[in-house]
Amino acid sequence: MLSRVADAVYWMHRYVERAENVARFVDVNLHLALDLSPGEHEQWEPIVATTSDDAWFAEAYGKATRENVLQFLTFDTRYPNSILSCFRAARENARSIREIISSEMWESINSAYLMLRDAAAHSEERLRAPHELYAAVKLASQQHIGVTYVTMSHNEAWHFARLGRLLERADKTSRILDVKYFLLLPAPSDVGSPYDEIQWSALLKSASALEMYRKRFRRITPFKVTSYLTLDREFPRSMAYCVRKAERSLHAITGSALETHATPAEERLAALRSELEAEDADDIIQRGLHEYLDAFQLKINGVGDAIYESFFR
Repeated sequence: MLSRVADAVYWMHRYVERAENVARFVDVNLHLALDLSPGEHEQWEPIVATTSDDAWFAEAYGKATRENVLQFLTFDTRYPNSILSCFRAARENARSIREIISSEMWESINSAYLMLRDAAAHSEERLRAPHELYAAVKLASQQHIGVTYVTMSHNEAWHFARLGRLLERADKTSRILDVKYFLLLPAPSDVGSPYDEIQWSALLKSASALEMYRKRFRRITPFKVTSYLTLDREFPRSMAYCVRKAERSLHAITGSALETHATPAEERLAALRSELEAEDADDIIQRGLHEYLDAFQLKINGVGDAIYESFFR
């Protein structure tokens, strides 16, 4: 398989997943805003902080108002990680490998891009009530995943697509959870209060995890939410689930057995999976949730670098 093709498939799916998760970041704050008491102010600067692009935002926009942050994360074509930029980049990757992907995959990604381009032409109007737009972004991403699954042969290209999607999802789930540190960290008097539960519920909702969490645990606690989004082996957006499935796709690509390491990328991903399997949510919280998630994001970036060196360079 040509490295050019593998690279395009991998990044096409990373960009689509990234766009969906940017919508989820914003969703955290929008859901919380609905629960704010009169007189309380929405916080938007921490949402930018979770993207690690706050310096770029400050230079381009200055103050982190609702309008500025929504425009930056949704429609700003100068910002490479905005929702519109991600779908544009995914579309260009898809265009370059039309002979590899199915026509249904191309149509799904092209339709999503055109929908966002049209929305950007009326950005002020669309961002005044953005819930419908972000729901459409998440639906477009999920439809693209489904179309890929049922219309593309599950060969090397398909595994590169899944590998890119799962690594991106693991990273972004950690960042959604990190919103609790940046944005939702309560005052000591708020811990265990109804307001604290509202915050954790908004966090779960942004990861589409609230219903499945409720079916399993019923009561919302920081320990259980942290455990569910980091270590759960069955929920498809948990960090542990994504890393484990990504490791399987990587071994499907190389053809090596699961317990062997034919490339540095396999070695790094295996080490990260082993760490997650040995972790305990209580220990994570005791050591510091933000510090743990920050270290995890660095390791995921290291896996991505190793994949580039092994397959794309």
